[in-house]
Amino acid sequence: MKIKHIIYLLLLIGIGGLIAYRINKNNNENGSNSKAKNSAPVTVKGMILKPQEFKDNLSLSGSLEANEQVDIRSEVTGVVQSINFDEGSKVNEGQILIKVNDIELRAQLSKVETAQKLASENERRAKLLLEKQAISQEEYDVASADFQSAKAESDLIAAQLSKTSIRAPFSGTIGLRSISKGSYVTPTTMIAKLVNTTKLKLTFSIPEKYASRMRLNGAFTFTTTSSNKEYTAEIYAIEPEVDIATRTLKIRAITDNSEGNLYPGMYVNVLLPLETVPDALMVPTEALIPIQNGKKIFVAHNGKAQEIEVKTGSRTANSIRIISGLKSGDTILTYGVMAINNGTPIKVNLTQDASSETP
Repeated sequence: MKIKHIIYLLLLIGIGGLIAYRINKNNNENGSNSKAKNSAPVTVKGMILKPQEFKDNLSLSGSLEANEQVDIRSEVTGVVQSINFDEGSKVNEGQILIKVNDIELRAQLSKVETAQKLASENERRAKLLLEKQAISQEEYDVASADFQSAKAESDLIAAQLSKTSIRAPFSGTIGLRSISKGSYVTPTTMIAKLVNTTKLKLTFSIPEKYASRMRLNGAFTFTTTSSNKEYTAEIYAIEPEVDIATRTLKIRAITDNSEGNLYPGMYVNVLLPLETVPDALMVPTEALIPIQNGKKIFVAHNGKAQEIEVKTGSRTANSIRIISGLKSGDTILTYGVMAINNGTPIKVNLTQDASSETP
C-alpha cells in the first residue's frame, strides 16, 4: 500500500510540475508579445501648428424696430370730414392726413374775435382817457385785462381749430386705417400707424463680460432668417447699466433700409466683431481632450506622444483658439488620440496645417 501511495504522489507531482511549466511558458510568451506590441508605433494624424489671423466674433440675436413710429390720433373730438391718404402709402412731414369737422369751432372763433375787437377798442379809449386823467388807473387796468382775456380766448380756439387738421409728424409709410369718413373720433381713437423705415433700429443684448469692449460707432454685420444676405449696422447708443436680471447690456444700432428689404419686428442674427488677432494659434476641436481641470492636447516629441495642458479661448464651428500651452511649430495630433497615452511611440501622418483652416 505504501508503494502504491508513493506512485500516486509522484504522478501528482509530475502532473503539477508539467502544468506549472506550461503556465510559465505561456506567461513568458504573452509578455514577449505584449512588449513587442507596445513597442510598435501607433499611426496617428497630425498637423504643424502655424499662426493665423483670427477674427473673434460674437454671435447674437436681435430684432429690428422702426426708426420713428407713432400712432396717429386726434387731439380734438369730432366727426371725420375727410381722409387724405391711401393705406400703405408714403406720406410727407406736415401732410394733412385727416380733417375733423370744425364748423362749431370756427363759429366760436368768429364770436370771440368780435369780442376781442370790442375789448381792443375799449382798451384804446380807456388809454386816451387815462392820459387826460378822465378815468382812474384802476378803470384802465380793467379795460386792459378785458382785452387780454379776449385775446387769450381767441388764441385758444384758434389752436383748437388748427388741431382739426391732423398732420403727419414726419415722413414715412402710413399703415392700415381703423376709421372711415363720418367716424366720430376722440383722443383715444386709433386712426392709423405711421412708421419711418428708411432707416431701422437694431436692438440686441450682449453678456456683461463683453461690455468693456463695446464702442460707439462700431460697425458689424447681420443677417435675417429669410435670407443669407449680409447687412451692415452701426452702434449709436449703449445702455448705461447692465440688466441685473439677465446680466446683459442692451445695445442699439442703426441700419440703412433705403431698398426696403427689411421690416420692423424682424428677427436677425448679429455677428459682432470683438477683436482681430493677427497671430492666433487655432487647433481642430477634435484634437482637444477634456480633463478634470481643463483640456489637454497631444503633440509629437521625439517620436512619442506628449500630453500638454492648454488654455483655450474663443472658438468657431471647427476650431478653437489656444491661449497658452502651445507654440508655433508644434506638431499637434488630431486623429487617433484616444488610442495613445503620454509617452506612446507614434508615427505621424501630417495633414492640412492649421493656417489653411478658415476660422
